[in-house]
Amino acid sequence: MQSRNAAARIILRTGAIALLCHLLGAPAFAQPWPARPIRVIVPFPPGQTADIVTRTITEPLAVALGRPLVVDNRPGAGTLVGTEMGAKARPDGYTFLAGGSSALAINPHLYARNIGYDTLRDFAPITVIHNTIFVFCVHPAVPVKSVTELIVLAKRRPDEITYGSSGPGTPQHLAMALFAARADMKLTHVPYKGAVASLTDLMAGQISVVAEGMPTVMPHVKAGKLRAIGVSSAERSPFMPEVQTMQEQGLKGYEVLGWTAFVAPVGTPAPILDRLSVESIRIINSPEVKKRLHEWGLGALGLSRERSTEFIKAELVKWGEAVRISGARLE
Repeated sequence: MQSRNAAARIILRTGAIALLCHLLGAPAFAQPWPARPIRVIVPFPPGQTADIVTRTITEPLAVALGRPLVVDNRPGAGTLVGTEMGAKARPDGYTFLAGGSSALAINPHLYARNIGYDTLRDFAPITVIHNTIFVFCVHPAVPVKSVTELIVLAKRRPDEITYGSSGPGTPQHLAMALFAARADMKLTHVPYKGAVASLTDLMAGQISVVAEGMPTVMPHVKAGKLRAIGVSSAERSPFMPEVQTMQEQGLKGYEVLGWTAFVAPVGTPAPILDRLSVESIRIINSPEVKKRLHEWGLGALGLSRERSTEFIKAELVKWGEAVRISGARLE
């Protein structure tokens, strides 16, 4: 009898403990997401394209989710600082990254050392927000009006045609290096610390050509300070429909684009990723946001999670080829 009473007490005690654990743990599991502000890491300083685009999306996204989205600018080491921080964040749905072509597709090939993250292993894509077309521009005094004519001139005067970029291993540098390789010609690279410096020297006639993002060069082309001779997209840009693509001018398969994407640390629950993706895509495709992106010379994309994954995989291959051809290597 005593043994039966003891057994009953043990069962009751165990049940009570289990019930208490369930009650204590229930709020944590039942708590709906999001329950607090969400951090969005941008590996660039405020005011750059990725930062402006991110803020444009996160403002209405915060309304849709019912919680603030806090943009956390973490520039440094060519986007490595912020991107590694995003990769190592807790995968709980309260941190994601606004990465792009440099952070997610170029840097994994560019650095000789371990950069602290692997794009495909450490990140789960949410959506690719937009793309940026590169415009090949020359100073008006350069005697060419097309990419075809530039190739002829460069082959006639090897090593005399100089091009500027925002620095070794940047998309601008790699776009030009890939162009030179595909056209089988020699160009001399002059690296600068940013687009402003390279464009200033181009407009002063100190260098011959640059490949720069459309939002940056559009005002100068419209003002007649630069001449656009080609665009890097597969189809003509609606922003400069009169300018031929590189493919139209004989460089078959040439397509190089900059872009920004939202990605989360791998392991973030799928329902959270799905909701972030759906809400972000809805906002990107809204007339107001599309109009703002168009005004900046950016093409709205809003790719699904699946399409974003395939897009980033393809971009890793494409930019890997460009890095290899350029010979760029950073420590």
